[in-house]
Amino acid sequence: MRIEEKLSEMIKIETVSEIGKDNLEKFERFQKRLKELFPSVFRTFEFNSFDGALLLRWQGKDPSKRPLVLMSHQDVVEATGEWRYPPFSGTIADGAVWGRGTVDTKGSLCAIFESCERLIDSGYTPEMDVYISSSSSEEISGPGAEWSVAYFQERGIKPLLVLDEGGMIKAEPLKGAKGRFAMMGTLEKGTCNFRFIAKGRGGHASAPGRNTPLVRLGMFMSEIEKHDPFKARMNETTSEMFRRLGKHTPGAMGFILRHNKGLSPLLNVLLPKINTLATAMIKTTLAFTTAGGSNGLNVLPERAFVTGNSRVIHHEDADFTENKLREIAKKYDIEVEVIMKHPACPVVDHNGPMFHFVEDVVHQVFPSVITCPYAMTGGTDGRHFSAISENVIRFAPLEINEQQYQSIHGIDENISISCLENGVLFYEKIIKDLYK
Repeated sequence: MRIEEKLSEMIKIETVSEIGKDNLEKFERFQKRLKELFPSVFRTFEFNSFDGALLLRWQGKDPSKRPLVLMSHQDVVEATGEWRYPPFSGTIADGAVWGRGTVDTKGSLCAIFESCERLIDSGYTPEMDVYISSSSSEEISGPGAEWSVAYFQERGIKPLLVLDEGGMIKAEPLKGAKGRFAMMGTLEKGTCNFRFIAKGRGGHASAPGRNTPLVRLGMFMSEIEKHDPFKARMNETTSEMFRRLGKHTPGAMGFILRHNKGLSPLLNVLLPKINTLATAMIKTTLAFTTAGGSNGLNVLPERAFVTGNSRVIHHEDADFTENKLREIAKKYDIEVEVIMKHPACPVVDHNGPMFHFVEDVVHQVFPSVITCPYAMTGGTDGRHFSAISENVIRFAPLEINEQQYQSIHGIDENISISCLENGVLFYEKIIKDLYK
């Protein structure tokens, strides 16, 4: 079976993870299909499952060598809207495999399994232990990856290199940059969720008082929007990304990017006004996401709330963010409840040997691609592995176009068939060359 056909079969098993629901049965079905698609892997690897989260171990020749961990999650988000092809059909058409999860992240998971399958079938045994870690709850910030990390911690295992989802290979990741770039995530921001609660007397809407709960929440949100309490500050990862992109960007923009260190005071002021994505790489952000009040159109709420999702940067981390928001909320008699608070992850050294190793493999498999470290604005399961490895690099070796990038968590998600074989080759070389 060709690799695109294997990926198609993986897409056909719907693995949407949902908060508060028992999703185990669907992941058991998915793993049963994986065993059929990759029999050599499941015959060779030691199998562990933590409520659907997979942790597979391929025993290497030398147990004293620090292991390799390859990651990609099994679960996907829901697929709503009008799709060109049904989102769980795994349709192969127009040079691509279509369906929810092709990019995020069953495409890379398929490449990981296929690389190990081929190496096993060729008679290869790795120098070190190789693990495949695949959570069933990444999309809902579930505990799957944490359970896998606990497995390592209980045994005192510290992986030399962890590769998880994150950046991919894409043309023009920043407008004006000419070429194809492998964006390798080395900085991951922290994630916090807050609930902001305003209380009042309630009552009939025909005789409203002033500063009712929803009004106070509106004023609070308006202040955050108009007077952003978080400060932008250039970090080493983003500075190096700009420098590398600048070498391939013509004109004044290229000059600014190449010389961003000297211009960082200016960029810290200008970027928030002109580029939201680049700004998110150098500052803490807060997005208001859900809200609630009374259930009646003519009833004033006694309690109303909004939630905020914050992605926190290292120089204004989780505790600073919480304290700053409490300070502002207090002015409007609003309570702040912490739903979740994860600090920013340790930064991987883009001048370190493991980053250079992955770069070298990228250049061998994709000779014309330019590598760049970058700051992850979203979250990954890799954040949990930062507790046991100093080299958690967020990069999936699949090349995508702009439409495919926009289809992540959107409509018409698909991955080009042509990129899958190079993804397999990349993982094969990572496994074979780590201790070369």
